[in-house]
Amino acid sequence: MVKSAAILFGVVFLLIGILGYVPATTPANGMLLRIFHVNTAHNIVHLASGVVFLLCGIAGAGPSQTFFKIFGIIYGLVAVLGFYYGDNALLGIVANNTADTWLHVVLAVVMLFLGFGASGSKAAV
Repeated sequence: MVKSAAILFGVVFLLIGILGYVPATTPANGMLLRIFHVNTAHNIVHLASGVVFLLCGIAGAGPSQTFFKIFGIIYGLVAVLGFYYGDNALLGIVANNTADTWLHVVLAVVMLFLGFGASGSKAAV
């Protein structure tokens, strides 16, 4: 399950990263799907994350779980930064808004579950 989830996350993150560069999905105001605020830095993060998710998924359950643990913690920290910065760019670099912040909260919870919660079950194989 964890391996498949990593591959799925990889594909989704790559698609989101690519969509961030498609003018029809990001009007002049940089709102992906008119919901999430994106910029080049944000798109690069999605593309890089997608590649690493795919590589970990292909490598197996162990690397996938490790990556979910690490990224669950990172996305939790990004969510905290999002609440602090509000609708301003995180650290003055990565575009952010309230929808991004809440998505990061959800992603952190899911990733932490996949990284830590599934570790003792057969679903992790």
